[in-house]
Amino acid sequence: MKFKTALSLLLVASLVGVAIQGCNGKVVQFIFGDSLSDVGNNNRLNMSLAQASLPYYGIDFGNGLPNGRFTNGRTVADIIGDSTGLPRPPALLDPSLDEKVILENGVNYASGGGGILNQTGTYFIRLGKQASDKFFQDARYVVALGSNDFINNYLMPVYADSWRYNDRTFIEYLMETLQQQLLVLHKLGARKLMVFGLGPMGCIPLQRVLSTTGKCQERANKLALSFNKAASKLLVDLETQLPDASYKFGDAYDVVDDVIRNPNKYGFDNADSPCCSLGNIRPALTCTPASTLCGDRSKYVFWDEYHPSDRANELIAKELIKKFGFMGADSPSPAPEAASAPSPSDE
Repeated sequence: MKFKTALSLLLVASLVGVAIQGCNGKVVQFIFGDSLSDVGNNNRLNMSLAQASLPYYGIDFGNGLPNGRFTNGRTVADIIGDSTGLPRPPALLDPSLDEKVILENGVNYASGGGGILNQTGTYFIRLGKQASDKFFQDARYVVALGSNDFINNYLMPVYADSWRYNDRTFIEYLMETLQQQLLVLHKLGARKLMVFGLGPMGCIPLQRVLSTTGKCQERANKLALSFNKAASKLLVDLETQLPDASYKFGDAYDVVDDVIRNPNKYGFDNADSPCCSLGNIRPALTCTPASTLCGDRSKYVFWDEYHPSDRANELIAKELIKKFGFMGADSPSPAPEAASAPSPSDE
């Protein structure tokens, strides 16, 4: 489930022809991302270690069972789509996915652990060229990638990129790679594209617990800021160069940083540790049936060591909606009624 998997899909869809039957001009989304946007792809990748298939993931969504989202409720992409009246696209590996479902809902390619630098995958569908051109040009494309390229690659000394590049040249490498991917998407018909910026990734619980002080790792935060600046400029440049391109960059860094540093201001009680954890065993990495839950999930910024809670995602989504200029968007849909938690304990 890599970024270029989507390009393979669009290439075949645009060039191989069976006419679309019953296409009603509906606008859908194609989402390319990592675990912050995953809705179940990694649960169907047996070799992946990044899965949200165990309780208590999804406890505040629908029936309360794991659904592939790496949080207790909705993702940021869920909330933005709901607010703008777009259907939630199903996971690429959802067994029910077929051409009709794609035409009605789009596709979510996001995969836990994914990044801009990941390798190619393969997937194919077929659409007629004339109808598919309009379908893909009208669709919205969401790119929410980058954090894993730092946290699970560049900032880990076991990877060659950590010594092959310095901070400046690694970001340049990311931008060169992202630019090529966006150019291919544009060539294949993508015109309306939104890119999510990175938040203060040095402040996620995992980064804090791995530091010697328990505080945010400021180098990681500075890398996020540099990435956002470079990605924003890249989109401006591409929009001016490419015909009919409408590219928007959503940067919620400042708001998320303020939430983490002043949680009470936003109604949170905890912004430095996960709601779902194994007590004093840190880092626990994922939420498991053996974990204990915080007493009030709405008071925690983070759900697990990596990912925000549903309520934090809603706050992030509201900020991105402003940055994207969706001023006429409806209020984000409320999270589905929470399932009963099995005797959660206060931390």
